[in-house]
Amino acid sequence: MPLSIATWNINSVRLRAGLVEKLLTEHEPDILCLQEIKCMNDQFPAKVFNKLGYVYQAVHGQKGYHGVATVSKRPLSEINSVDYVSMGDTRHIATCFTAGGKMINLHNFYVPAGGDEPDPVRNPKFDHKLKFVDEMKALQSIDKSRPSILVGDLNIAPYENDVWSHKQLLKIVSHTPVETEGLLDVLNRGDWRDLIRQHIPMEEKVYTWWSYRARDWAESDRGRRLDHIWSAPELAERLQSIDILREARGWEKASDHVPVIARFDLD
Repeated sequence: MPLSIATWNINSVRLRAGLVEKLLTEHEPDILCLQEIKCMNDQFPAKVFNKLGYVYQAVHGQKGYHGVATVSKRPLSEINSVDYVSMGDTRHIATCFTAGGKMINLHNFYVPAGGDEPDPVRNPKFDHKLKFVDEMKALQSIDKSRPSILVGDLNIAPYENDVWSHKQLLKIVSHTPVETEGLLDVLNRGDWRDLIRQHIPMEEKVYTWWSYRARDWAESDRGRRLDHIWSAPELAERLQSIDILREARGWEKASDHVPVIARFDLD
């Protein structure tokens, strides 16, 4: 059986617990990483996951905002989080699990969106985002003898074909040069592999997010690839497939992000 890891910005796990249950029932990933859970730890719907076999849970929540959680069928250990930019936000949780006879680090991130104006002087939210990404540059894909996987809503679409219009979005937060260059610096310094782009050629448009503002998101198809799965090179060599569940954007009361699932030949 391959190892499968899913990532999904759920935009309120309590509001969309039924959709999470649908994902887990239909696709059965070994591990699911959620972002923007928008609840305190004691409000997390643990029972929903327990009944489906995801009894190992690492939750780092916050009242009404942000929050990340990793749930798993495999045991999770060494649970910790880093307070990037020292803002007190719950935007990162790290865990470890075993697959293929080796221990693997797993980082689950929710990078700040950055507001609407791409000016760090006039927009504190954008300044926060740039500082957050800058601090991520210290994160390596290989921690001594242990390889890593990084997933999450990174809120940046780094390549031209990660957005519906490269030219029109160059001055729009999530695709500005300072953001894309910063994220690619994180990727390169850490020797990470972008698994979605490893699996899907650069020439193809790839999206994981469609705005709620669009009256007909499917017809207009003005998306962005904001959700990512990266890994150490040795794990990238074992990648079998990437599934971007576009249909989830059309589910009732859907998140504006869709799940992404990576499958590895590790077991």
